[in-house]
Amino acid sequence: MNKREKKLLNCFRQMNGEAQTSLQDFAMFLAERYPAESSVPETPLDIQRPEEESVIAAVKRLSATYPMLNKDSMLHETSALVAQHMIQGRDAVEVINELEDIFRRMYESYSGSNKDN
Repeated sequence: MNKREKKLLNCFRQMNGEAQTSLQDFAMFLAERYPAESSVPETPLDIQRPEEESVIAAVKRLSATYPMLNKDSMLHETSALVAQHMIQGRDAVEVINELEDIFRRMYESYSGSNKDN
């Protein structure tokens, strides 16, 4: 969540129920009137995993494969895995497999939440 979203959420939380409903209605009105011009695909891109890949290259590949995901929400998990590889010497293939699982799981969550909208 970026600063603008946090600020809006904080304002929303300070309102009573009636004001929250009004704000939500107004936001929906604006969203319909000014739709986002998204060039971000809704499905993952087909970027194949090379036979030999570094952990950092895997993070870059997965970020490119899943451009629709908010990488900030995965930062803790991904940085922990990268650190395990770089500092503790954990096997790169194992780490990359886990990174792929994280991105896949986050995409499944993303696509499931978009079906509700």
